Amino acid sequence: MPKVIAKLGDDISTDVIYPGRHMATVLPTETPLLAFSDMPELNALLKSGAGQGGILVGGKNFGCGSSREQAASCLRGHDLTIVARGFARIFLQNAINLGLPLVTAPDLEASEGDELALEEGAVVNQTTGQRFATVPLPPPARRSSTPAASSPTPGSGCWQEAEEDGDRHAFPLPPAAGGLAGTG
Repeated sequence: MPKVIAKLGDDISTDVIYPGRHMATVLPTETPLLAFSDMPELNALLKSGAGQGGILVGGKNFGCGSSREQAASCLRGHDLTIVARGFARIFLQNAINLGLPLVTAPDLEASEGDELALEEGAVVNQTTGQRFATVPLPPPARRSSTPAASSPTPGSGCWQEAEEDGDRHAFPLPPAAGGLAGTG
């Protein structure tokens, strides 16, 4: 059963997850070593491998800040699942694109060391016996049957649409997913 390796608060920025000073000096294979480098205890835990396959719990707006893809890729490198009350939109899309497992559970209550069972539609805290409903991730990227336009619009197949806090948003897909530079 996966355990919570760390519990973080609200508004955890991409600068906290992967500080900007590492952007130009690190090879992609080294990014996991610098995850949470300004939080020495968490960084040491991750580097030791003790957190491998664990769950990182976050509050609301996890991954806010910049559009830095390394914030998601450095966590993916540790085989973590991120369970948070909510995710920042760009971090959410980057994590989906990179295959980082995410679960949104708006009412989640969990502490470091708790064992969590991830079920369809719920997170069950095995330590406390509490069950928390989850929110589905955005729908899979849709692709157009026509080549991408130079200025795509929502609904063109080059955009992902998602509902966040009751509002509908659209954002461009990367080329590998049939986005701006790709064809439908």
